[in-house]
Amino acid sequence: MTSGPHPDLAQPLQPPSSHYENFPVASLLCPPHLRPAVAAIYWFARTADDIADEGDALPAQRLADLAACRADLFAAAEGRPVSARWPAIFAALAPVIRQFRLPVPLLDDLLSAFEQDVVKQRYATEAELLDYCRRSANPVGRLLLHLYGVNDAASLVQSDHICTALQLINFWQDLSVDIPRGRIYLPQELWAAHGVDEARLQARDVNPATTKLIAACVHSARARMLKGLPLVKRVPGRAGWELRLVVQGGLRILDKIEAIHFATLRQRPKLMPWDLALMLWRAIWM
Repeated sequence: MTSGPHPDLAQPLQPPSSHYENFPVASLLCPPHLRPAVAAIYWFARTADDIADEGDALPAQRLADLAACRADLFAAAEGRPVSARWPAIFAALAPVIRQFRLPVPLLDDLLSAFEQDVVKQRYATEAELLDYCRRSANPVGRLLLHLYGVNDAASLVQSDHICTALQLINFWQDLSVDIPRGRIYLPQELWAAHGVDEARLQARDVNPATTKLIAACVHSARARMLKGLPLVKRVPGRAGWELRLVVQGGLRILDKIEAIHFATLRQRPKLMPWDLALMLWRAIWM
């Protein structure tokens, strides 16, 4: 469920970099009056993520840039001037924070997760990975629910299930991309449980042990997504239909991972235009 326009909100921001996205952002199903807010949140997150991931900067510089981004976030939230580094991002985000009273700590959680990406490339336990998801993914869902006026405890928990599942699905989809870049999101405790060592993962060796490891992770992500399904009926109107498609997009990626026998150490399955028809059909029957 991952997420500004220029000071003139009618003018779209240009993306900080070109990214393949599994799921729609500020799509036609998003209520029109919320599209500028959704876009502002998305481009703030996308920009900060790029600071952590893109280009050739050293870790110290990335962390300094993220600290500067945090300073601008709190300045924008408090109505103070921001730096000249990301003027379009904060010119869009500041009025959205004020208009909708966005919970700024959720935006700060995203920055915390991106900082962790700079310095942490291994996860010893599933609990560590889920804590990362709590800051890297769950805030986006909670911010969107805030915009939609949905704030009951059950909905927030279901949103967290969906967002964490989407983050995990992205990890298991992207193993062939992340591992060559030095990041292994598969928890080390699961390596041991399946008789897999880091050398096999670094070699992207598809064998029965790695297949079972990835299959277990995929099945866990699907189960987590299914726990969040009742939320699609709690989110009103067009936003609820967009959420249905986002959920179905995640489930469809899992289908594609299963179809290649969990060989995402070598292949990266992607949603294609013709998948939309199946996702729409399944969304109708949720």
